[in-house]
Amino acid sequence: MEIKKAIYLESNSDWRKCPKHNKPEFAFIGRSNVGKSSLINRLANHKDLAKTSSKPGKTLCINHFFMNESWYLVDLPGYGFAKISKDGRDKLDKMIKSYVLQREELVNLFVLVDSRLDPQQIDLDFLEFLGVNGVPFSLVFTKADKLSKGKLADNIQAYKTKLEEQWEELPPIFITSSETGQGKEELLDYIDSINQSLAEQ
Repeated sequence: MEIKKAIYLESNSDWRKCPKHNKPEFAFIGRSNVGKSSLINRLANHKDLAKTSSKPGKTLCINHFFMNESWYLVDLPGYGFAKISKDGRDKLDKMIKSYVLQREELVNLFVLVDSRLDPQQIDLDFLEFLGVNGVPFSLVFTKADKLSKGKLADNIQAYKTKLEEQWEELPPIFITSSETGQGKEELLDYIDSINQSLAEQ
């Protein structure tokens, strides 16, 4: 699949105010500074669709983009290192979890993790939250171009080994780079396959 039309629709701080429609939604989330906005822009063939920033925590709302006039890409706030108050972090946490648990249109959540890092407890805790609540998700490793192939393979295997301590079955895994476009086709084809299966139901 290729995204030929990508339109920013609106931003909300409450899932109940999100657009009303009957299209599937695919949401992207990850720790602050994981490269989420850059990956979204690469997927959409649009360098400024999602706003990137050198400062972590730029995304503070639930942002909806209408893709190919058939499905929605949702850019969720990052979690972790955003330089905001504890009250602000609590509000973001509530916003994210309310959307993830209550939004019926959500069909898959792409959880982004930095391929350069060891498994981070904050990511593992979030994945556990998704598993406990039965939220369908996929794991997306970002910034793959920053590592040698050997180191990248080692890091991803370390993550899989860590997950297998608690998970009987691993989620779908994608390896991406917003710089080189690695993983873009696989991600979009995965979204397309879900959309096609939904259309056949």
